[in-house]
Amino acid sequence: MSGLDAPEISAAYDAVRSDKDETNWLLISYASAVGNKLGLTKTGTGGLTELASELDDSQVQYAYVRVEYANDSESKRVKFVFVIWIGENTKIMRKARVSIESSEVKRVLPHHSITVNASDKGDLDEDDIVKRLRKAGGADYNGGRG
Repeated sequence: MSGLDAPEISAAYDAVRSDKDETNWLLISYASAVGNKLGLTKTGTGGLTELASELDDSQVQYAYVRVEYANDSESKRVKFVFVIWIGENTKIMRKARVSIESSEVKRVLPHHSITVNASDKGDLDEDDIVKRLRKAGGADYNGGRG
């Protein structure tokens, strides 16, 4: 896959992971309907809601998101989510290659707590993702209350 070694992808990844940068998501898309060249599409500071508004129903896209949540008034957790977006109008051959190509993208965007396979923007509901992150983290001090 070409394009994954682009410096702008690396810089965006570092920005999302940084505690000193407001950027909290990045989006990678294919350059054209045919081929495997990927590029950085966009970054943002508006979290999962903003990211969901940028997803294209006719594409496969990959996102890396910083999610912050609190278990109580004393603690703040920061976790990272890898998103594989398969829009409902994506061409069949593009869909068929996701399992192979997504593993290469994961190598460029490592260090995530969960992977979300999404085909509907509702799959990126922040409350649902925080619940999954709590389960994945193993330290839920809410006594299972969410």
